[in-house]
Amino acid sequence: MRKHVLLLLFLITQLLPTFLSAQSASVDLDLTEVMRRYKAIGLSVVVVKNNQIEYHKNYGYKNLETETPLFENDIFRIASISKSFTATSFMQLLADGRCRLDDDIGDLIGFPVRNPNYPDRAITLRMILSHTSSINDKNGYFNLDVINPVKNPNWQKSYNLYAPGSQYQYCNLNFNMAGAVLEKLTNNRFDNYVVSHILRPLNLYGGYCVDSLDKTRFVPLYSYDQTGKPHEELSAYHPRREELIQYKMGYSTPILSPTGGMKISALDLANYMMMHMNYGLSQGKTIIRKKYARIMQTPVNKESGYGLAIMNDTKIVPGVTLTGHTGSAYGLYSAMFFHPKQKYGFIVITNGCNIPDSEEFNPLLKDCINVLYNAYIKAK
Repeated sequence: MRKHVLLLLFLITQLLPTFLSAQSASVDLDLTEVMRRYKAIGLSVVVVKNNQIEYHKNYGYKNLETETPLFENDIFRIASISKSFTATSFMQLLADGRCRLDDDIGDLIGFPVRNPNYPDRAITLRMILSHTSSINDKNGYFNLDVINPVKNPNWQKSYNLYAPGSQYQYCNLNFNMAGAVLEKLTNNRFDNYVVSHILRPLNLYGGYCVDSLDKTRFVPLYSYDQTGKPHEELSAYHPRREELIQYKMGYSTPILSPTGGMKISALDLANYMMMHMNYGLSQGKTIIRKKYARIMQTPVNKESGYGLAIMNDTKIVPGVTLTGHTGSAYGLYSAMFFHPKQKYGFIVITNGCNIPDSEEFNPLLKDCINVLYNAYIKAK
């Protein structure tokens, strides 16, 4: 009996590398085909399984003009996945008793934030972090003047007709406002807070401030024009040195883009994702308490499945509910999705691809996640 067991173990050790190599080659072919289908410039993917990195690889170009390949330590502006870092920061402040989810955002930010159609209805921090505030981006979201009644005579346009808390509508201004509130509560510049309270404890490299990062590691981003030709979006990593000189804490925050300005590598983003997958724990460290991690992942608006900068999606992989967020800006598309109970997840980032504007969920991201799911999760 013992001889049979030893023989079986020997065969496994001999055949496993061959199997894994063939599996990797099959994934390479499938992802390369997805890239070809959508004319992707570059692609970074990571698979997490059983709380560890199962697979990670870079495909295509970091820089299209020089045909420089993507590398592990290259960092992307990940767009709206950045919102989850903002919400994570607030979970820490909630635990410290510095604020409450039902606090009036106007009281926190220092100027009236009231839907003129419902002047007696408070707009809360919970509504801001869950896109149920009734605030919109019609006036823009790159500065707080757009919604400040003292600064903008057209501030009313920043509000929808429905009551705060009653409906969901995605709004970038929500999170730029949240970043300003964080500064007021902590007396710490938004980007510095995230680095010191989230990134550094997790041993991750990245941040919101372009000027504090190694620019040689930035992955150029590309948009496609109507003729199907890509062009680099030069403003994606625009320096903020001049704005920072006159920076006003608690108000200038949108220049750092709490709503979409995080720069980080795919591999480091996967490690951040694992912290949320494990309800705030990572490598023996508690970044946020389990209670607040669950609050982030629980839908506030059940129809949308959106919690606090974390969504629950049932359409990416058929029959599976995945938790996470997407991002899109300057031609970049990103996805961070995980299964908190079964402890697996995916990071997919492309620095440019050609897809129809009508697509609700980027088909390249969806196709890549399904390739990875079928190869590394479902196949087991």
